Amino acid sequence: MNYVLIIHEVADYAAWKKVFDTAAAIRKAAGEQSYQVLNYEHDNNKIVHFSRWKSLAGARSFFESPALIEIRKKAGVKAPEFIYLKQLEEGIL
Repeated sequence: MNYVLIIHEVADYAAWKKVFDTAAAIRKAAGEQSYQVLNYEHDNNKIVHFSRWKSLAGARSFFESPALIEIRKKAGVKAPEFIYLKQLEEGIL
């Protein structure tokens, strides 16, 4: 499995969420299969987006595309950090 972990601050969570939801179709078309959105316990505007992708190359291409860079600007994203991950193991305790 391939995953992307994105950590970023947004200017306003509600405004960011509207843009995020609107982009669902393009994320799916690019290869995103599932996602989780989390925030820091004491800061609603510090967002963690954790998602599963068909391929890391597809995810990287999507997140680095000029179109998505513009979408992030419109959503008020500040300095996103992208971490591309390959699953080694999974378990349930």
